[in-house]
Amino acid sequence: QEQLIESGGGLVQAGGSLRLSCTASGFTLNPYAMAWFRQAPAKEREFVASINWGDDKIYYSDSVKGRFTISKNTAKNTVYLQANILKPEDTGVYYCTAAMLPLAYAAAYYDVSGYHNWGQGTQVTVSS
Repeated sequence: QEQLIESGGGLVQAGGSLRLSCTASGFTLNPYAMAWFRQAPAKEREFVASINWGDDKIYYSDSVKGRFTISKNTAKNTVYLQANILKPEDTGVYYCTAAMLPLAYAAAYYDVSGYHNWGQGTQVTVSS
């Protein structure tokens, strides 16, 4: 069964760090881009970061820029999200996703409609 599997979430105090991983199971990743989104209770799913599979072009949301780092290891079929200086407002379920078609402009990376495969998510809770 082809699926994306996230791991690395947990409970951390404000100012702490977590490293999230996303691994493709049952298939080899070859997307146009990979991204992380997150969703807090009663809120819409929001873009966090993305990385192009071919040229490593990266985008971050303004809320995480300078604190989070997205990276990939193509040999391990895995994408990572290093989350540092975590804040309570970073709390939510973090989802890994793949865009299989080209995203033609920057705004497209931020829109869930550009992505076709989603993992089940990993919970991140930041206490104050």
